[in-house]
Amino acid sequence: MQDLQQEVDKYIGQFKEGYFSPLALVARMTEELGELAREVNHYYGEKPKKPTEEVKTVEEELGDMLFVLICFANSLGIDLEQAHNRVMDKFNTRDSDRWTRIEGEDIHE
Repeated sequence: MQDLQQEVDKYIGQFKEGYFSPLALVARMTEELGELAREVNHYYGEKPKKPTEEVKTVEEELGDMLFVLICFANSLGIDLEQAHNRVMDKFNTRDSDRWTRIEGEDIHE
């Protein structure tokens, strides 16, 4: 994850404008989420794509979301790997008995 954050930072760092403000990045993330939702609806929902609509994939839209998320984290100085580790620790402790495990799949064994 740190490599991804550094790659995005290097890309953004070549422009005078730098990162957008946190509010603008949240707006962009919301926009990208809408585009992702639209693609998911086309592929897995009841709304097929019109023949005139541009071909995009769920993978492409997830990539766009990831890019904006990394920009947001970088702009605020947040290490996403550390954030991920804290979240996984929370799920592995707080929610350790919440779901029915597949036999033999307990990661704490």
